[in-house]
Amino acid sequence: MSTADRPQAQRWLPDGMEDLGVAECWSLLRRQEVGRLAVSIADHPDIFPINYLVDGESIVFRTAAGTKLAAAVLGRGVAFEIDGYDPIAGDAWSVVIKGYAREIEHMLEYFDADDLPLFPWHASVKPNIVRVSPDIVSGRRFHVVEKPSLEVPPPEHDKPYMPPD
Repeated sequence: MSTADRPQAQRWLPDGMEDLGVAECWSLLRRQEVGRLAVSIADHPDIFPINYLVDGESIVFRTAAGTKLAAAVLGRGVAFEIDGYDPIAGDAWSVVIKGYAREIEHMLEYFDADDLPLFPWHASVKPNIVRVSPDIVSGRRFHVVEKPSLEVPPPEHDKPYMPPD
């Protein structure tokens, strides 16, 4: 997407980063399939890669019973993040959601979520559906600086000896 085609961002920050508006953050979230869910387990952070879908203005993912599910729905806050890079424009971006996760247990809501095109990426059964509802949605975009060259010319003394003619 060219700069002219981008939805209006909230503002440019002094360090050259662009603070993305909430609508653009959701637009970027809808274009991706994989993100990272951050939870706190016994007062230590942990991060789990998940495939997800945006449903309205929430994130939905499937999981099996275990650490990820228990930590996500204990009532403590969670964070969810995605990143992207546009090599043609040279722009990178990141979107972060901070909020709360809950397991979908009410029958009608479960059936609606179960109808979403969200499938596990490996063969294990993942019957639990979790919804992350945000309190905060934020994102930033910045232009990636050019990579420095890693090629270093050899020092003069490393050149092979060439006897005079």
